Amino acid sequence: MRRVRVIDSHTGGEPTRVVVEGGPDLGGGSIAERLERFRAKHDGFRSAVVNEPRGSDVMVGALLMEPEETSARAGVIFFNNVGYLGMCGHGAIGLVKVLEYLGRVSTGQHRIETPVGTVTAQLAAAGEVSIANVPSYRYRRGVSVEVDGFGQVKGDVAWGGNWFYLVEGLAGRLRLEDAGHWTEVTQRIRRALEREGITGEDGAEIDHIELFAAGEAGGDSRNFVLCPGGAYDRSPCGTGTSAKLACLAADGKLLPGETWRQESIVGSEFQGSYEWEGERIRPVITGRAWVNADGWLLLDETDPFCWGIRR
Repeated sequence: MRRVRVIDSHTGGEPTRVVVEGGPDLGGGSIAERLERFRAKHDGFRSAVVNEPRGSDVMVGALLMEPEETSARAGVIFFNNVGYLGMCGHGAIGLVKVLEYLGRVSTGQHRIETPVGTVTAQLAAAGEVSIANVPSYRYRRGVSVEVDGFGQVKGDVAWGGNWFYLVEGLAGRLRLEDAGHWTEVTQRIRRALEREGITGEDGAEIDHIELFAAGEAGGDSRNFVLCPGGAYDRSPCGTGTSAKLACLAADGKLLPGETWRQESIVGSEFQGSYEWEGERIRPVITGRAWVNADGWLLLDETDPFCWGIRR
């Protein structure tokens, strides 16, 4: 019987499950190198942590590790029901609150290593967490794609720690009761991008689709984000908000230091701002997370679903 200690949180409604004990030994080196070992040799562990019967399609996992650099507070690999994420904004916010819960960090600034670079987290006394994300940018503007049942759809391709296709104006309103409909729409958009060979830089897969409409709770806009495993993000999506900020900055619609209030489909909110770093921006995403479970997963290899139900 293998025991794995996990601490769960949610950030704006989106869950994160942090593995703090009992994870695989991935050796040393960079977080990117350790991710490749995780993917190659321990993918069953990923599935066991976040897939049914212990998890769900919505769950995002985070494997907490020692950082490579002594100046960093932690290293982390984010993963979901079908694979691995370069960065995860809501997950990073949740991770910081878990580290606070464990007594490993207090208010102030902390560096966290991810597979796509080091991010800086600021934990405020009031509980908010601000993540200075990896440099973000718009790769292509106004890319059209023919979507089954919708005809031509136009959007931007941008990087915010993951690759996004961002669509404005397709939805008049984004309401939670219509989440099933928008899930189908965004899945069709993703299939159309694949069919037409539209990618991020260097042929990278665009694995997140993001729709925007007017805000309904005082925010500047509301979004709907389809994640790689087919679930939609309950939070406003930290990397998706970073990609949005990159597009706004490129169009001159948001100035450095100005605040963008991004609502999610469930009504939670992130605040975003940025500064230029050369031709890219450094987004800062602020939100709140709450720790809501602390326990052990039991991995019994006599259980036919010990390693999760995989797609």
